[in-house]
Amino acid sequence: MPNQRRNRKIESPPSVEGFKPYGVRMKNLQKVILLFEEYEAIRLIDYEDLNQEEAAAKMDISRPTFTRVYKKARKAIAQALVEGKAILIEGGTYISENYWVRCGKCSKLGTAPAPIKNCPHCQSSEIKGIHQPK
Repeated sequence: MPNQRRNRKIESPPSVEGFKPYGVRMKNLQKVILLFEEYEAIRLIDYEDLNQEEAAAKMDISRPTFTRVYKKARKAIAQALVEGKAILIEGGTYISENYWVRCGKCSKLGTAPAPIKNCPHCQSSEIKGIHQPK
């Protein structure tokens, strides 16, 4: 019987919801999904320059699990680049200590330890919740 899947700890959400090839309309593109935990693995290894042990500890998962998440993330990004697909960053099995919101007016991301009622950037009340801590 397999172990229960552990939530992967994510520090903060990506600043954008995804990427697309230049010059092609989104409606004409196939999409690749990059899960939040896969984005976090890429961020920790390739952006923060942590090794896999350190990154796994930050995400509160084992090093072998981290390796599988990281490999899947690289595969998705490579597929999008080679095949000219859009990358959407969404979903997954994760937890975060902060509330995440995206502003409907300025499109910027806000994070805070308590619920947010107004955008921290433009003060608009047109915000959409992305994640709330458990």
